[in-house]
Amino acid sequence: MDFIRNQPIYIQIVDYFCDNILSGNWKANEKIPSVREIAVSMEVNPNTAIRAYTILQDKEVIFNKRGVGYFVTSLGPIKVLDMKRDEFLTTEVPQLFKTMNLLQISFDDIKKYYDKYIAENNA
Repeated sequence: MDFIRNQPIYIQIVDYFCDNILSGNWKANEKIPSVREIAVSMEVNPNTAIRAYTILQDKEVIFNKRGVGYFVTSLGPIKVLDMKRDEFLTTEVPQLFKTMNLLQISFDDIKKYYDKYIAENNA
């Protein structure tokens, strides 16, 4: 995995997990890769991977069955969706609005591009 320099690696691992859950690769109550598997595949220290698992456990996205492994909670996909939606609306949307204002882009302009994107990607 190629990591972004200005963001902690454990946060990027959390994002990787969230992306897999949102895309349906990892479903509710399904086993996910172990700490060791993630550490090896991403070439990170196992302690870094554990930090990501801990964050997701604290947010009740994943849980550990002792001796069996980690699993997505039954509400994990909903919690991830809510978490990522809130993050998007509070961090990225204000930046989008600022850029729209600077470039004098209207909501109608954005809607045209959004409608085009939906038509091309949901066909």
